[in-house]
Amino acid sequence: MFAKFLAFILYMRRVYAIPAESTSVSYISVTTSIASPSASLTATIPSQYPLPPVQDWCPSQIFCAGALLQTVNDASLWTDPKTFVDKPTSNSSANVLANFQQLGTSTVTEGGVEQFVDTNFNGEGLELEALVLSDFPENPSFLGNVTDPLLKAWSQTVHGYWSQLIRSTNASALCPTGSSGSCESTFIPLNNTFVIPGGRFREQYYWDSYWIIEGLLQSELYDIVNSTLQNFMDELEKFGFIPNGGRIYYLNRSQPPLFVQMLSRYVTVTNDQSILERALPLAEKELQWWQNNRTVNVTSPYTNNTYAMARYAVNNTAPRPESYLTDYETAHGSGLNLSTSELSDLYAELASGAETGWDYCSRYLTSPAPGNGNLTTLVVRETIPIDLNSILYKNHILLAALYGSNSTAANSHLGQAASIREGILDLFWNSTKLAFYDFSLRTNSRNNVFSSATWYPYWSGIIPDEVLSSDTNAFKAFSAVNMALNRYNGSFPTTFLETGLQCPNSWPNLIMILLSALKELPSNITSTSLSTLSGNQSSFNLIPPEQLNLTESQLLGQPVMPGVNASMTGVSADINALNGTVINGGNATNGEGWGPALQRMVANRYMTSGLCSWHATGGSISGLLPRLSNTELNVTQSVNNTGNMFEKFSTIDIDSSGSGGEYTVQAGFGWTNGVVLWIASNYGGVLVAPQCPDVLVSAQIVGSTTISTSSSTQQTSDALRLTIADAMLWLGLAMGVGAQMVL
Repeated sequence: MFAKFLAFILYMRRVYAIPAESTSVSYISVTTSIASPSASLTATIPSQYPLPPVQDWCPSQIFCAGALLQTVNDASLWTDPKTFVDKPTSNSSANVLANFQQLGTSTVTEGGVEQFVDTNFNGEGLELEALVLSDFPENPSFLGNVTDPLLKAWSQTVHGYWSQLIRSTNASALCPTGSSGSCESTFIPLNNTFVIPGGRFREQYYWDSYWIIEGLLQSELYDIVNSTLQNFMDELEKFGFIPNGGRIYYLNRSQPPLFVQMLSRYVTVTNDQSILERALPLAEKELQWWQNNRTVNVTSPYTNNTYAMARYAVNNTAPRPESYLTDYETAHGSGLNLSTSELSDLYAELASGAETGWDYCSRYLTSPAPGNGNLTTLVVRETIPIDLNSILYKNHILLAALYGSNSTAANSHLGQAASIREGILDLFWNSTKLAFYDFSLRTNSRNNVFSSATWYPYWSGIIPDEVLSSDTNAFKAFSAVNMALNRYNGSFPTTFLETGLQCPNSWPNLIMILLSALKELPSNITSTSLSTLSGNQSSFNLIPPEQLNLTESQLLGQPVMPGVNASMTGVSADINALNGTVINGGNATNGEGWGPALQRMVANRYMTSGLCSWHATGGSISGLLPRLSNTELNVTQSVNNTGNMFEKFSTIDIDSSGSGGEYTVQAGFGWTNGVVLWIASNYGGVLVAPQCPDVLVSAQIVGSTTISTSSSTQQTSDALRLTIADAMLWLGLAMGVGAQMVL
C-alpha cells in the first residue's frame, strides 16, 4: 500500500488528447557562439603552466597543443573549449600567428584575447551546410508497427528531425589543405552526405553513427546510410582507420569499431551487395589497425590460457584540443604537482577515455566508488574492456557471413571470433556473480564495477553456459534491470555509482544494447513469469550477492518529495512496482515471461524519458499534445524552445536530461532519435503512452533533494521516510487541492 501511495504522489499526471494524423517539425538553425569571458575584459588572463609537447599527429600551431591554443583557452571565452577549435581562421595561418605574437604573453588581457579571436577567426561549423531532402519520406512503414496513437505521432515527429541533422561539406567555405593557404581549419572534408549527432557535435562521429544508421534504416533513408558508409570508407583509405570524429584533432584516436556492423545492417535491410566490393577490403584494413595498435596478449589468471585482446590506448601527451581547458585544469588541479611523465600519462588516459565513447565513467577509475569522479585516477590503457572485445567478436562473425561463398576468408574470421569468445568468457565472466566485468592488467584480475557493458556479450551472441542452464540464473543475470525499473522513474543507468561523471545517466545507445541482449536469450530460459521468480522479495534481494559491489543503502536515491528520497532498503524501495509491470512500463499480459516483460518495460521507460523530457522543454503536437504554459516552461528554461531530444537521460527525473561530465548534455540528438525509431519499430505493439510528472512538482521534488551516496548517511531513517499521511498531504499541495484529506 505504501509503495503505491509513493508512486501515486510522484506521478501527478497530465492528460493527453488523442493524436492527430499529421505532425510538424520545428526548424533548428545553426548558430555561432558569442564569446563571454569569465573575467573582466581588462583583467589579465591567469598565469600559465609550461606548454605540453608538440604532438606529431596534430602539427597545427593554431589548433593543436601550443602557445596560441593554451592562451585562448586560458581566457575562458566560452563555456565549451570545443567552440574555438571549430572556428576556421579568417586569415592565413602566418598572419594569425603574427597577430598572436603581437598580443604578448605576460600582460595579455581577456579583452585582448577576445578581440584577437574576433579579428582572426570565423564562426564555428561554417564548413558544413544543412540539406533539405526533396523526397523525404513522410510516413515510413515502421510507423504501422506502433499501435498507441500518441507514441505513433511522436515517433513520426522524431523521424522528421533527421531533416535538421543532415549535413554536407560546404565547399565554398573550405580552407586549403595545410597551413599555407588563405585560411586554416580543423574540419576534415567529406565527399558524401552524413548525419551529425547535434549540439557541440557538429561533424560526423564514428560510434554515434551506428545508432543513427539504425534509425535511418527505419526511416527508409537508405541513400544517407550508404553515404555515411562511403565517408567512413574514404577515411579508412586516407588514414588507415576511422577517427573519433571529422576533425583533425581526432586523428590520434578512433572509437568503438562498429563499421562492420553498420555495413552488415545496411546490406541486410537493402540487399545492396554492390557496396561489398569496396567495403570488405576496407573492413579488413580497420580490423588490422585494431590488431596492430590496440591489441595485447593477456594470460588468464584463471586458466593460464593466453588471448589476443583489445583495449583503448591513445598515444597522446597533451590536453585534447577540443577539451583543452578541461584537461589542463584536471592536470593542474588543486593539490596536484605532477611530473612531466605523470602529465603525459594523464593526457594519454584522458584521450583513451574519449576513445572508449564512455567519457567518462567510473568503470575506468583506479578506485571506483560512490562520490569518486577523480579523472586523475583513470586507467583506461590498463583495462581490457568487455564491450570493445564483444564488438570485435561480432565483427568477425558478421564479416564471415558477408563473405558468403568465400570460405577461406569466412573460416579465418570464424576462427578469430572463436578465440575472442573464449577470452571473453574466461577473462570477463564471473559465474558466481552471473555478470561480465572488465579485466584489469594492473591487478591481473576482473574489476568489480557492474555497468551496462555487461550486456555487450549477449548482444554479440555470447551467452554463458550458467545462464543457459536455467531460467533462474538467466533472470539473475538481468535482475539489476528489474531492480532499476522498480526503484527509479527513468530507464536503466550506465552504472549504479553516483560519481558526478556522465554515469549513472541513462544512455540511449546502451538501452538499445540492453534490449538487443534480452532479445538474444532463448525463449526456454525467459518464459517463467516475473512474479514466480520474485515472490514477495524486494527487487534488490533478487540480485546475486556482490554482483553490484554495492550495499543497498549506497544506491542512488529516488526523490519523492522536496528534500526526501524514497526508502533506500527493502520492498518499500520498489516504489514503481505494479501488478506484473512498473509505472510507465506498459501493460502486463497473461503468460508473459520475465524476458519479454523486461523488454516491454525497458522499451516503455525509454520512450517515457524521451517524450516527457521533450514535452517538458517545449515539445508539442498540434491537436494532440498541448504546449506547456510559460510558467511550466520557465522551470526548464524552455519558453522559446520547441522540445529537446537529449543525448542522455536522468535515471530519477523523466522530465530532465542527464547531467554531470565534462560538457553539458547535448540536445539534437542523433543516437537518441535513432533508438526511438528502432524501439518504435521493434516494440510498437507493446508501447503505451507515458504519464509524465507535473513539471512544477517534479522540479520541487528533484531540484531540492540532496542525494547522498555515502553509506554513512542514514537516508532510510524514520525522519526521511515518507508516510502515507505525508503522501496524501503532499499530493494535495501538488495538485492545488485545498480540501482536507482523510485517510
